[in-house]
Amino acid sequence: MQLPIRVDPAAGKSLQSQIAEQIRQLILDGRLAPRTRMPASRELAQDLDVSRNTVIGAFARLTAEGLLQTREPIGTFVAESVPIPAPSPQVLPHAGSDETTRRGARARIRQRLQFHDESHQVLAPHARQLSFDFWVGRPDARVFPMRVWQSLLVRMLRGSAVHLCEYGDPQGVLELREAVAVHVGATRGIATDASRVLITNGIQEGLNLLAWLLVRRGVDVAVESPCYRGAARVFAGHGGVLRPVPVDEEGLVCTRLPRSAALAYVTPSHQYPLGATLSLRRRQALLAWAEDSGSYIAEDDYDCDFFYDGAPLPALKSLDRNDQVIYLGTFSKSLGAGLRIGYMVLPAELCEPARHAKALLNNCQPWLEQAALAAFIHEGGFAEHARRLRQLYTLRRNHLCAALAHGLPEWQIDGRGGGMHLVVRLPADGPDAQSVESMARARGVGVYGVENGNAQLFPADAGDPLHRVLLLGYAALTEAEISEAVLRLRQVARALDANDAVEAAQGLAVGAAAGAISNTEKPPS
Repeated sequence: MQLPIRVDPAAGKSLQSQIAEQIRQLILDGRLAPRTRMPASRELAQDLDVSRNTVIGAFARLTAEGLLQTREPIGTFVAESVPIPAPSPQVLPHAGSDETTRRGARARIRQRLQFHDESHQVLAPHARQLSFDFWVGRPDARVFPMRVWQSLLVRMLRGSAVHLCEYGDPQGVLELREAVAVHVGATRGIATDASRVLITNGIQEGLNLLAWLLVRRGVDVAVESPCYRGAARVFAGHGGVLRPVPVDEEGLVCTRLPRSAALAYVTPSHQYPLGATLSLRRRQALLAWAEDSGSYIAEDDYDCDFFYDGAPLPALKSLDRNDQVIYLGTFSKSLGAGLRIGYMVLPAELCEPARHAKALLNNCQPWLEQAALAAFIHEGGFAEHARRLRQLYTLRRNHLCAALAHGLPEWQIDGRGGGMHLVVRLPADGPDAQSVESMARARGVGVYGVENGNAQLFPADAGDPLHRVLLLGYAALTEAEISEAVLRLRQVARALDANDAVEAAQGLAVGAAAGAISNTEKPPS
């Protein structure tokens, strides 16, 4: 470790004093934390071009002051408990003082901030660990192919270190792009090649790249209503004007798409958050709208790896004959969000601009994980892993549906055809989602209303009974855990119903009493 200190032989103080004073200040300012290992005296002397005895003398002085500790034969460390100097008397600023000037400068600096938006929620919002958490979009870490993945990483590292020491192609490792092209061709019906594929840091970076390419202040962006908050906040953060388009049981209502939108963001495979699959008729209408308006479509193929009741519809991109669909995929749900690997399949005219934009953002994705994933796909490991997950998640989905049907038959279940979460609609005459969410959390169960489930709501949604919708992600819970969680949810529902009954009875009693008082106050006729 090299310390940021300087010595001046021409100064009036000895070199030993200069070194001791600067190290002392680094410690007292908190820049050298307690228990930090100091550089060896020989190394520091060489860095400062002084004799080793000079450094040893400075260390000895600071040790005597209680700021350093020597642990033979390991070395010298900052003391675990550093004496805190007494604060200097505070002088209140007055008009025209340096402090007032500094405050004014800070206020002007703060006005330079251009980003004032909010991000989305990627972590479960509870401060404490819940016994059973239906957080949406979380795969089961217990079934991650750890041994195979470790073997792939070791195998990649046995090769040349050149890939770890040099920048890579901003578009991504060629082998992974080739693997992705083959994967989406076979599973999503998309005819493409590696030249059209760009590897991203998950879906979120892909959305930011899109916004950088296509959105500026005042540009209209059509989004589903409600929609994934992470997308809505990105487009709004780049100055886009969000134009919400309603969804129903067939997905996006294409007749409500604004002709003015430069981009439409959709989740056709499993609409987020309400779970509908965009019908073939609507897909064709959406493509016709794009052709007519000259707009791009961003297809976020959310949850595309998990269809349970028959074969899935091909991706919207597979029907695109005018090269206007930008396809976004990710391995966050099938493998894990911590890998931070997503991809885009781009229209031809966007490939080069997107590659340059990616280079400006972060030059390239880390090589090691890309190389391991490429081998995992090429060698068939990913297809086998995805097959096992579909079988496992099908059982868990079925178990959750059966448990809800038995324990809470008044709760209506939607969005069960695919994905990793169910949409539950609560009875109109019962407690709302916020009440269930709050009481369930107190009993160790995490369930989520639409807004707390990372969805963006719009004013037009106020008339829709979304306040009675819960999202239950089931992928990370075993069947036994699901059973216990639903049992607790049933207790929550019964308790809330009982509270409502008591409150209703109290309300009737108060009303009757008020009526009696009112009658006694009436003058005789």
